[in-house]
Amino acid sequence: MPRSGVPMMRSSLRSRDSSSTSTGVDPRERVKDCCRKLVAFMCTQVGVGGLVVGYAIVGAFGFMTIETMEEPEVVCVREAIRKEYADELWFGTASNQSVNVFNRTAFCEVSNNILLRYQENITTNERNKVNCSGLKAVDLWTFPAALIFCLSVFTMIGYGSLVPKTQWGKGATVVYAVLGIPLYVLYFLNMGKVLAQTFRWLYTRLHECTGQRKPGQRITVPSTACLWVIFGYILAGSIMFAEWEDWDYLDSAYFCVTSLCKIGLGDLVPGWKQGDSAQSNQTKLIINFVYLLLGMGLIAMCYNLMKEDVYVKARELKEQLNHAMDAAHYKMVTCCRSEPTD
Repeated sequence: MPRSGVPMMRSSLRSRDSSSTSTGVDPRERVKDCCRKLVAFMCTQVGVGGLVVGYAIVGAFGFMTIETMEEPEVVCVREAIRKEYADELWFGTASNQSVNVFNRTAFCEVSNNILLRYQENITTNERNKVNCSGLKAVDLWTFPAALIFCLSVFTMIGYGSLVPKTQWGKGATVVYAVLGIPLYVLYFLNMGKVLAQTFRWLYTRLHECTGQRKPGQRITVPSTACLWVIFGYILAGSIMFAEWEDWDYLDSAYFCVTSLCKIGLGDLVPGWKQGDSAQSNQTKLIINFVYLLLGMGLIAMCYNLMKEDVYVKARELKEQLNHAMDAAHYKMVTCCRSEPTD
């Protein structure tokens, strides 16, 4: 009995070990499975949208940290340049005996040379984005401003109203753009599909409510409806920014179009007007961020819907041409058969 009991105990232990190994999951496999699920979720529409917003927020904090670590020396030489060349223009023409009002050619030549050098100096000064407002880097690189900067980088708008001054900031901008642009393209494609499906569903329900849909008819959103959506969004943004920034409606519409089309001239940016309170400017920058991100999703939606509309119309035109060619061929064959033969 004792000898027979020992093999039974060993077999039971082995069965327990085998069952524990079969039911237990390797921690590495569990981590890999979680990573696969996370990547699959990030590739969905909701995941991509959250990833883009998170990428912008992380980038904003990163650039705030980099650009405020070292306070660059701020030297405003614009007024000094203007005074220097004004003095040179005065003393170079008035006190110079070889140049006087009676020698018009010499006066114009000397004056033009001084003014050209003044223009080159001012242009170089503006190109280097010298900060003459007296604000420090901490005042310039607030969270909303850095958020707009990050958006303008990975969406390829590139306003240029706020630029990195440090070497680390410029290097980080390169890396941030290289990683962010493919992410934005993925957001553009996925968000376009989601909004296109939603808008197509609403348009189909509208046709059903009005009784215009025929049984078995496929409803496609016309291109004119997409153009009206874009026009309405630009109109709403134009009114909103014009009221905030005291722009005229043409300038406001000009900003909306150049931003949504990713031209990004940067001459007009909401929230950068001097004289407004800091809290007001930060709020405008945040709303500008939301407006642009949602607007680019609407443009992606209209792109998908218009592409589908063009495809359907092209296929219908092809079918009509085939029917017309078949009818012409049938008519030609019928006429040839009906002709009498000698």
